Amino acid sequence: MLDALANVALDDMRKKFKRKAKKQGNSRDGWVVVDYGDVVVHLFSPDQRDFYNIEELWEDGKVLLRLK
Repeated sequence: MLDALANVALDDMRKKFKRKAKKQGNSRDGWVVVDYGDVVVHLFSPDQRDFYNIEELWEDGKVLLRLK
């Protein structure tokens, strides 16, 4: 499912905004990153999300969208 979400993000941004990105990680590892340079999309499995608790790591950062 994470790969599918990452691919949709890549396709939509390319079509709508002509933005290219790099996709890193693999859904079987539980973490996929889509890097646009100035915006980074993190996609986690529930287990990895709990383990890394990235919201606290980047608590001063601005969350643009959170899907659960």
